[in-house]
Amino acid sequence: MSGHSQFKNIMHRKGRQDAMRSKMFSKLAREITVAAKLGVPDPAMNARLRLAVQNARAQSMPKDNIERAIKKAAGNDGENYEEVRYEGYGPAGVAVIVEALTDNRNRTASNVRAAFTKAGGALGETGSVGFMFNRVGEIVYKPEAGDADKVMEAAIEAGADDVQSDEDGHVITCAFENVGEVSKALEAALGEAESVKVVWKPTTTTPIDEEKAESVLRLISTLEEDDDVQNVYANFEVSDEVMAKLAAE
Repeated sequence: MSGHSQFKNIMHRKGRQDAMRSKMFSKLAREITVAAKLGVPDPAMNARLRLAVQNARAQSMPKDNIERAIKKAAGNDGENYEEVRYEGYGPAGVAVIVEALTDNRNRTASNVRAAFTKAGGALGETGSVGFMFNRVGEIVYKPEAGDADKVMEAAIEAGADDVQSDEDGHVITCAFENVGEVSKALEAALGEAESVKVVWKPTTTTPIDEEKAESVLRLISTLEEDDDVQNVYANFEVSDEVMAKLAAE
């Protein structure tokens, strides 16, 4: 499991997700609004919107909030978000990709650059680290969906490429262009997923020690706390012992 996936689990165990619930809802709403603006405001006819709504529901976002975010797209209320991707190197040469939805590119770029600089990293040009990642579909199920064999069998039938199962659940990956049909087939077999996303998965990882891991995690936290930042991906790898120690702090 990559370091960043482990970091997500630490955040969950520490309850940080609850503390950041309001901010998370805001980001989910922004994705829903953008998805609705880019296509038709009907999840049944807009694949990206369908995934955005599904992920919002998985995070227990109230139905009223979801509907309000969709209506916002039709209201032309002056908020025009654009998708921006930033790439750079964090501490210890760890490759980092940042996805943002912003209505002010200058503000977002300045904040992202400042976070990299403060962490001892450097923001690069688009494409500077992207070649170290693959764009894939990622479908996550909770442990209750079934044991590893059941999920593996369902994933193979659905046309997925890989499955990773542990005590935290199941992470299924597939080609990003197939995420819609694979997730639909999995839903028929296993029920609704906890999340369905298109992510950047590292093809190579950078091993780091405890000290560097703390610095990288601090950078990721700073970036994820920015209102404009939707997702952060990094290619670091740390031992289970180090992650367990960081989780206990």
